[in-house]
Amino acid sequence: MYKSMETTMSARTNEGLAEDGELFRTHIGGSAVIEGVMMRGKLNWAVAVRQDNGQIYTEAHDLPDPAGRPGWWSWPLVRGCVSFVQSMQLSLKAMNIAAEHAYPDEDGADDAAANAKDDKDDGMHLDVLIASAVGAAVGVGVFLALPVFLSNLIMGELTPENSVAWNLVEALARIALLVGYIWLCGRFPEMARVFGYHGAEHQTIHCYEHGDALTPQNAARYSRLHVRCGTAFLVMTVTIAIIVHSLVPVAQLADAWGIQGIARNLFIFASRLVMLPLVAGASYEVTVKWAGAHPDNPLVKIVLWPGMQMQRITTNVADQGMLECAIAALELVRDREIEAGLDTANSPADASGTGCSCQ
Repeated sequence: MYKSMETTMSARTNEGLAEDGELFRTHIGGSAVIEGVMMRGKLNWAVAVRQDNGQIYTEAHDLPDPAGRPGWWSWPLVRGCVSFVQSMQLSLKAMNIAAEHAYPDEDGADDAAANAKDDKDDGMHLDVLIASAVGAAVGVGVFLALPVFLSNLIMGELTPENSVAWNLVEALARIALLVGYIWLCGRFPEMARVFGYHGAEHQTIHCYEHGDALTPQNAARYSRLHVRCGTAFLVMTVTIAIIVHSLVPVAQLADAWGIQGIARNLFIFASRLVMLPLVAGASYEVTVKWAGAHPDNPLVKIVLWPGMQMQRITTNVADQGMLECAIAALELVRDREIEAGLDTANSPADASGTGCSCQ
């Protein structure tokens, strides 16, 4: 495995915000993958992966033409759900490519690759489908069902009288589970490196937005935290959920329909599933549309502060090799847009852009 040299360059800005002084806000964002980084622009997405031999493997794919999307996909609230699903699908595809090239099969790899080339896309689609299903099931169980169970255990049944307190306990349980899960993941060396590549993605985006040449030395000067990171979106969903769950009269409906006992808990869990698109859509409007368009607003920094703090455990300071991968991916996306006359370095970016696609 390639052992990249730990950067000795200045890390003085690797903590805190780094939006001050940026020349523009790019719509380009991305996510970390196994031993690499995926970047996404308006026209294409690209993956750069550090291979076992130390070389960087790159692969780029065009994105579907937005003109072919249904108009209602752009509606407020709906666009957040669409963006989240698409980002997750893209991240899983990128992870599949990264796993294939970061950890090659040494036994007959060349022959196998040649024989399976025609079936590669079908296999990737199947892997993505399976990974999506498993990930969704685990996420629903741990971050939706378990908080409901814990809240019922601590507070008793949800009633109209204890609704606000019950929802707060549920939210605290969800936050504790989320933080604990991410912290535990970071204890594994492989995931610690993924978090390093997450930091590399942020540092490279910062470098690009500040107009500096894309070099590991320049990128290393910038923060591993980014105000438009998808981590802030995840944290915001917990906050929005408290408001939505408190406003929707779930307890009153359960009482009106005579739902008690285990059936009541299942009803509450089902209500969380039904309201999830609304929560996700509202979170997108806050973290991406509003906060992304007003990063210097003091209120934005207050609202996104919890998400920024969460990034301290979802990112690590990148080493030189990680920054090289992030730069390689960003350059593929940037160059494609320059060719099409969409050079974001010379014009303000679309305010809907994010510094990270729902990591």
